[in-house]
Amino acid sequence: MVGTGLEALQSVCAFKPNVVLLDIGLPGIDGYEVARRLRAMKPHQAIKIVAVTGWGQEADKQKSRAAGIDVHLVKPVDAAELRSALAGSATLH
Repeated sequence: MVGTGLEALQSVCAFKPNVVLLDIGLPGIDGYEVARRLRAMKPHQAIKIVAVTGWGQEADKQKSRAAGIDVHLVKPVDAAELRSALAGSATLH
């Protein structure tokens, strides 16, 4: 777990996860920018990015899609919904 957007990018580059749970309201660079940068990095393009955020307006979800976020979950997230997102059956909503 990291606390800033820059730390998130560094962590992904170091650990090469299959899935990233990403808050949108990160200090420094926000989660949208983190997702855009990850999508631009060839080795990390296949990572599943799941936003777990308090930002739940339709405009926030549209920004997630545009940034390359696969699933946008709004806090508090139901455990079954998170499992579904991690298993790959959830869609961006």
